[in-house]
Amino acid sequence: MADKPLMLLWTDGAPIYVEALAVAGLGDRLRLEGIDRSEAPSDAQKAEAEMMLAWGAPAGLLAEMPKLRWVQTTTAGVEAWLSRPDLSDGLLLTAAKGVHRVQMPENILAALFHATKPIAAAAIDQLSSTWTRRVAVPLAGQTLGILGLGTIGAELARKAAALELRVVGVRRSPGEVEHVDTVYAPQDTDRMLAESDFVLNLLPVTPETVDFLNAERFAAMKPGAWFLNFGRGATVVDADLIAAVTGGAIAGAVLDVFRQEPLPSDDPFWTTPGISVWPHVGGLHPDRDAIVAGLVVENTARYLDGRALLHQVDRERGY
Repeated sequence: MADKPLMLLWTDGAPIYVEALAVAGLGDRLRLEGIDRSEAPSDAQKAEAEMMLAWGAPAGLLAEMPKLRWVQTTTAGVEAWLSRPDLSDGLLLTAAKGVHRVQMPENILAALFHATKPIAAAAIDQLSSTWTRRVAVPLAGQTLGILGLGTIGAELARKAAALELRVVGVRRSPGEVEHVDTVYAPQDTDRMLAESDFVLNLLPVTPETVDFLNAERFAAMKPGAWFLNFGRGATVVDADLIAAVTGGAIAGAVLDVFRQEPLPSDDPFWTTPGISVWPHVGGLHPDRDAIVAGLVVENTARYLDGRALLHQVDRERGY
């Protein structure tokens, strides 16, 4: 057994990953040890682990793992990993990209319905047995602009087409995207903002995107537009967003991500009219571990065979 590489499954759902790896026929090619997220690796696990699945790790821990060669994160965002001083240049880091294909677009569509349909108001009215008829705003014919037009954005565009939404987007790589009317380069972001009735932020955190959504960009948005943030909180200047909403420059915002999570109880986002706070639920799925396990199986097979891993993080780009 000692000659087989050790894979540390540092997650509360470790049995799901163990079963998936066994079904794929990989269980006899490596040693598997699982610990809950609330636990700490043993000295033996730190000394022997060559592969690790983890959401995060305490500061300095990676430097105590001399055999570690590959970390598979359980999240798509990797800014916390990239900011670690103990992340060595030779350590392979792969992100859990693609695991939000179903739930994230559906939750974003829910945000669009929240912004245009009187669902929340009806729920409040029911508490006081009040009958109030309101007119819902159609999504058909309106424009959805996506900042960070990647896998999730492309899937959302496919679903949005069924609702007769026009979709535009911004991404670094040129080229057409199915169901997207116009793909803009980053330098043309303001053009996209000006024509969008809904601006969806899916940007990752990189040196270029921190505070990207500021007063200037909110001013570039169409008057009466909505802002939806399902990317990262650090890409938005909070005070500028609040000013844009309270000043009437934009209609409102649905926020699923924040600079500090959980959001402090005294944060003004909670009490600003026109801003809806969602507790980072966009990527949650009842079978999320099973979905991530599919990626872990594929990448583990690739690692053991010496092949390139899927979704390896580009450290210069930050994702």
